[in-house]
Amino acid sequence: MKSRRIPALLLALLATQAASLISPAYACGCGAMIPAGGASLGVERETSVVRWDGRTEQIVMRFTVGGDARRAAWIMPVPTRASVDLADAEVFTQLSRLTAPERRTRHYFLPRSGDWPFDSVDGAAAGAAPGAGAPAVGVVGRERLGAFDVARLTATDPAALRGWLEANGFSLPDTLTTEVKPYVDQGWEYVAVRLAPQDEGRPLRGDLDPLRIRFDSDRLVYPMRLSRMARTPQSLGLYVLADHRMEPASAIGGAEPEVTFAGRITPQQPLASLTDGREAFLTAIEQRFPHPARIDGDHELRATAADTPYRRVVYRDRILEIGGVPAWLPALGAALAATAAAAAAWLRRRNARTAPPV
Repeated sequence: MKSRRIPALLLALLATQAASLISPAYACGCGAMIPAGGASLGVERETSVVRWDGRTEQIVMRFTVGGDARRAAWIMPVPTRASVDLADAEVFTQLSRLTAPERRTRHYFLPRSGDWPFDSVDGAAAGAAPGAGAPAVGVVGRERLGAFDVARLTATDPAALRGWLEANGFSLPDTLTTEVKPYVDQGWEYVAVRLAPQDEGRPLRGDLDPLRIRFDSDRLVYPMRLSRMARTPQSLGLYVLADHRMEPASAIGGAEPEVTFAGRITPQQPLASLTDGREAFLTAIEQRFPHPARIDGDHELRATAADTPYRRVVYRDRILEIGGVPAWLPALGAALAATAAAAAAWLRRRNARTAPPV
């Protein structure tokens, strides 16, 4: 019965992706973001940190959104029963600081464009970087977390679910079962989140409060399949906290994943709450998806053969100076003086050879 009910559940939730050609929905890295009817909502950036200890997985994510939507819904498939709570945005500040590239200075001798006398402007480059009897909707948990109305769903009566969503302003076409079928076949559950600002008249814009989703898992998996529905190129920024350096098992239809940091850390609070205060290996991964329709699965991450540390290096090129003066100036002066002295000596020798005898 569960396998029959879940397709209808996900059909109702995800069908809103195609509810309006005027205001298309936007997929995000792990799940589907659905604006209320007649509005637009873009996920400008999604940043996630995943903690996996071999038994339990935690995903903390923060969305940066733009558009004119005042309400939206977001759904994420999870392999087992999940708990949801608010997270501290400071974890992302700490992670950004921990994984910042090393900055080094390289010197060059001759002046370039941007250096005196060609230009007085310094051209330094910048560094790269969710009543009675059994509930008809099958909601196993529901809570208000800040601006989020969170429902955790299992097998559900699709008609009741339709009523729940329509009561929140979402229209439901009768398509889009294909993308959720793999999750249905695996018996996954789902976290459905209604997003609304504290001021109902204000659009959803900027950084939303981060959410933490926790569930049991014997493998490290990051759901990505629903991003196939995105109509614009997608990007993924993922921090992974585990016992070892981790890597995606495949590119799942995107560009080759790029590791931007790898190293063992001893996190401080609030990041330490994800690791129970213990040391962990942090891997930072970036990946682009120029053609989201090519995404063919979820990211499964595995330990690499060795825990090789890595940190990006960003170079800033500066002209070589001596005492605050570009080194080429005194060098040029010395060269000119040496040339003049050599010329004077040559002239003296020449004059000495051609002078008439006394």
